[in-house]
Amino acid sequence: MSDTFVRIASSLVSLAKGLHARGWLLGTSGNLSAVVDREPLRLAITPSGADKGELTAAQILLIDEDCININESTVKLNNDVRGKPSDESPLHVTVVKARRAGAVIHTHSVWATILSDVHALECGVAIEGYEMLKGLHGVSTHQHREWIPIIDNSQDMPALANTLNEVLAQYPDAHAFLLRRHGLYTWGRDLKEAKRHVEIMEFLLETLGRRLRSS
Repeated sequence: MSDTFVRIASSLVSLAKGLHARGWLLGTSGNLSAVVDREPLRLAITPSGADKGELTAAQILLIDEDCININESTVKLNNDVRGKPSDESPLHVTVVKARRAGAVIHTHSVWATILSDVHALECGVAIEGYEMLKGLHGVSTHQHREWIPIIDNSQDMPALANTLNEVLAQYPDAHAFLLRRHGLYTWGRDLKEAKRHVEIMEFLLETLGRRLRSS
């Protein structure tokens, strides 16, 4: 594997463990990816079924734009030899292509899951007036109104990826989206920015959730 892949794999593991410690990637939930090459597209991504708190760099996979594992070696998890990318890999590829993202993070926090259900009929969540919004790329004022689309979850990943592509085109300024009763997806130009975005989004979603609970 290239030095770039090795470096990115190490960064993904470090980030995954940090997000796990904050309760946003418990058990085998969630997934992370980062672009290794643009032409042809290559993504480093966490494998299906991996405990993010116990993740190692050797488990990180390399996939192409068709979500095919092109690693030179397989991965051993739970005494089984596997090399299966996350089932949600098509969503990562869709975001990378639609947003020219360099990294994508999917978390399974309590607040994101709750709000994705509570606001499902509205097809999204609006957040405005909070200082933390200024940490999002391109946002310079707390008066910004961020719309986070909500998409119904599905096990049909190709169909879900098509729906996501349409939603991203409909809301070109969105920094994230929610899968109903599932969790949050956000991204950035690189892993550093994606990490910042997930921290900001999780903070804002928890703030809204706590307000909802107290009202």
